[in-house]
Amino acid sequence: MFENVGWAEILVLVVAGLFILGPERLPEAARWLGSAIKQVRDYATGARDHLRKELGPEFDQLQQPLNDLRGLRDFNPKRAITRTLFSDDEPVKPNGYATTANGTPASVTPPAPNGAAPQKPLGSNERPPIDPDAT
Repeated sequence: MFENVGWAEILVLVVAGLFILGPERLPEAARWLGSAIKQVRDYATGARDHLRKELGPEFDQLQQPLNDLRGLRDFNPKRAITRTLFSDDEPVKPNGYATTANGTPASVTPPAPNGAAPQKPLGSNERPPIDPDAT
C-alpha cells in the first residue's frame, strides 16, 4: 500500500504533524492513525475471507483479472513486441503473412474486408476499378 513512500515523505509528514498538532497531541494522533489503519486492514481481510467462503472456487475466477493487472507492473514492452512479432503460434498473422512448419514463408492471400470475395489480380493492360464516389 505504501510501497512508493520514502523516508523523505515520512519526514515531511512528521514535521507537518508537529506544526499542525503540536508535540503534545502528535503521539496520540499517530496512535489513532495506526489503530485506524489496522482496523481497515482487519475489515478488508474479513470481507475477503467471507467472500472466499461464500463463493468457493468462483472467488479465484473473480480474483484472476486483478492478478493479471498486478502482473502489468512487470510489463516489458520490448519482450511483448518481440513475442507478438516473432511468435509462431498463429499460422497466419493479422497482416496476411504466413509461415510453413519449417519457418519458410508461405503464399497466402489476405482475407477480403467485410467478408467479400477476394479480388483477382489485374491483367497486364487492365486498369483498376475507380469508385467515383470515393474520389
